Amino acid sequence: MLKKIVAIGPESTGKSTLCTQLAAALGGVYCAEYARQYMLENGTDYDFDTLLTIAKGQMAAEAAAETALVAGPTAGGLIFLDTNQYVMKVWCEYVFNDCHRWILNHIATAPYDLYLLCRPDVPWVKDELREYPNEKPRQQLYHMYKDLLMHQHVPWVEVSGNYAQRFELAKRAVEKLGASNP
Repeated sequence: MLKKIVAIGPESTGKSTLCTQLAAALGGVYCAEYARQYMLENGTDYDFDTLLTIAKGQMAAEAAAETALVAGPTAGGLIFLDTNQYVMKVWCEYVFNDCHRWILNHIATAPYDLYLLCRPDVPWVKDELREYPNEKPRQQLYHMYKDLLMHQHVPWVEVSGNYAQRFELAKRAVEKLGASNP
C-alpha cells in the first residue's frame, strides 16, 4: 500500500536531508521541493501568481513520484515529500496575506499518511534561495505550520534536535505507521 510522508516546516530545518535519509534507509521515493528547482531556473523574484505556478509544479512532481513508485521495484511503498500544499498555503499567507483557491482545494482533497513537522532548532544555513535567517520569522512560520497540523486529521510528529536525532524520531514515526518496505 502506498504511503505518503510529508516533511514541512520553516526553511533550513532539514526537510530535504530528512526525506532523502528516510527514503534511503526505509526504501522509497524522494520527491524534492519543486520551488527550489523553479527558483534556480527562473530567479528569486516572485509574486502571488508565481506561487500558484510553483504549487502546480509541486503537484506534478508528486504525481511523477507516485508514478515512479507504482512502476518501480518499491511498488506500494513510501513517498517522502519535501513539501506539499500546506507549505504553499503558509508561503502565500505569510508573504501576501492571501492564498489561491486552487491550493486550498488540493489541501482538502489530497491524501497523506504522516506529517513530519521540522522544528527550527538547527542553525539556519544560508543559500541563494533562503529568505528568513532571523529567529522571529522562523518561529512565526513554525507556529503557522503547527497550527495547521493541529487542525487536521492526518497523524503528525514534531521532529527536533540535531540531524541524527531528527532522523531517528522521523524513522520511528514512519515505522510506527507500519509503512517501511521489506
